[in-house]
Amino acid sequence: MAAELPEYAERVLDTADRIPPGRVMTYGDVAEWLEEGGPRQVGRVMALYGGAVPWWRVVRADGGLLPGSELRALEHYRAEGTPLREAGRAADGHIPRIDMRRARWDGGD
Repeated sequence: MAAELPEYAERVLDTADRIPPGRVMTYGDVAEWLEEGGPRQVGRVMALYGGAVPWWRVVRADGGLLPGSELRALEHYRAEGTPLREAGRAADGHIPRIDMRRARWDGGD
């Protein structure tokens, strides 16, 4: 039998699950949406329990991809049509960033 999730974790995961394909929310956006916690608390929940939801849709505010999971996330972003900004030649590993201006979701329709 799986252990019951803390109520805050359930709320964070439910919010992540609601983000439409091709869109993202920052850790801070999720905390603001829930009117509880902050980016670090949301990040902790995603690190511990996020594998059960579309974790790649909850991102850093700068649009940088999650270190260690960049390639897996990139596959999801490309499959969902998430707006990306291609990396410049100087960028580490030439990994694109999310185009936050176009991809950010505010929780509305």
